[in-house]
Amino acid sequence: MQLNYQFPTRAVKHWERWIGERDLADVAVAAEESGFDIVSTTDHPFPSSAWIEGGGHHSFDPFVSLAFMAAATRRVRLLTFILVAGYRNPYLTAKSVASLDLLSGGRLIVGMGAGYQKPEFDVLGAQFDGRGGRFDAAIAAMQAAWTGEVVERDDPHFPASGHVMLPRPAQRPGPPIWIGGNSRAAMRRVAEVADGWLPFEQPAQMAEITTTPSLAADEIGERIATLRELRAAAGRPSTFDVCFTPQVSRDPARAAEALAAAAPGYQAAGVTHLSVESHARSVDDCLAEIELFGKALAPPAPTPTALAP
Repeated sequence: MQLNYQFPTRAVKHWERWIGERDLADVAVAAEESGFDIVSTTDHPFPSSAWIEGGGHHSFDPFVSLAFMAAATRRVRLLTFILVAGYRNPYLTAKSVASLDLLSGGRLIVGMGAGYQKPEFDVLGAQFDGRGGRFDAAIAAMQAAWTGEVVERDDPHFPASGHVMLPRPAQRPGPPIWIGGNSRAAMRRVAEVADGWLPFEQPAQMAEITTTPSLAADEIGERIATLRELRAAAGRPSTFDVCFTPQVSRDPARAAEALAAAAPGYQAAGVTHLSVESHARSVDDCLAEIELFGKALAPPAPTPTALAP
């Protein structure tokens, strides 16, 4: 099972104090060297102060931050976790995705979601109502643009006639799309058009805030089995990526121990990637927890085979 390191969202608000004399590249390099397979950042361009005061968070621009991390690494993959589909025109998103995927050597995974922050939609001039249908149309529009061919789309949301986008992404026909969220609509998109799923453990109290269904850790296997059936019914491969974020202690040592104990069960249930959500209060704490999680969860590097005399 592979590992994703979620960059700590609380770091952005206090960035100068949090990062000290280091920079974002140090985090990405540490994750790569400690055995993580993915690094990820989230997406909140202009959140409302009410949401921030109620426990929300700021973020870097995901494409800028992931590009910065890509330039300092060679192996680790890059995940937008999650990119809110409706905040941007999908053709602009497709251009950013294609550029980053190509320049990073085909390491980008596009994690996307419908979003739930109406004030943020409003201030960005995005449409909150009907965002589900627009999300579906956005995925199709992005995939059409990534072909590098002239696009002709008679679509009510994102029509195009005689337009072409180059360069194409390194991954063909395009980077994998993983859908975030626990809702029925999210699962439908995973079944019908996407390559992976980004579920997260969520108690009922948090579900009321995010307006996406609750999900207990012991339910993940059942949900994955349902998705396999839905994908088979849609004529799609039953194998797909599942990057699960469980809720664990904010104490890194306890979290690492708990995740190491739970990982075999998650893998047996069909989880392919385990996501570690960071709450580090400084860059030094961040680097220390990356090393800790890596030792607890990442498989040891293979021992080189001795050459025969």
